[in-house]
Amino acid sequence: MGKHKNILNTLRAIALEHTTEQPDLALMARELGRVVHQDALALATRLASLRNRRHGLERWLLAERGRPPVSVLVLAWPPNHVTPVHDHAGLWGLEMTLVGALEVHSYQRDATTGDLRLRGRDWLGPGDGTWFEGDRHHAHRCRNLSRHETALSLHVYGGNLAEYFAYERAESTGQWSAPLPRRSALAGRLSG
Repeated sequence: MGKHKNILNTLRAIALEHTTEQPDLALMARELGRVVHQDALALATRLASLRNRRHGLERWLLAERGRPPVSVLVLAWPPNHVTPVHDHAGLWGLEMTLVGALEVHSYQRDATTGDLRLRGRDWLGPGDGTWFEGDRHHAHRCRNLSRHETALSLHVYGGNLAEYFAYERAESTGQWSAPLPRRSALAGRLSG
């Protein structure tokens, strides 16, 4: 049981150790990915209760710090769940799959028109990550690729993502808009 409990402590410690005002996100992803690849079975065992909850998309706080600002979360993705295209309020971020597989579509928002342009697509299995710099014009959409299993992912952000914008595309005009900011909610806190 000790190894299963310590893996979350290890992920938390790596995320906090690498967090500066402008962290090397590639280095952080390599270090986190190494642990996930080495201990995938222990991680899946430790987080099995999150995969069995079936309460929709849930955000669990693993750690937070004020200086430099950082929050570390584990997200539980229900089968086939798709987020709307959304931003991260200008925060930098790293997202890594822990269990299952995710697809991430990245967009660049035009500062003048607000239009979104697809920049790329990533498929993430356990230990694979993607990241974004603190760019107010970055947005993305994420999807759990499984139709039957809950996926889990680790998210490290340069602050607390309390509010964000979700973008909708009007069918008639094809224009993107973000009506009102949305609030992020936590399902709870995870202990090591």
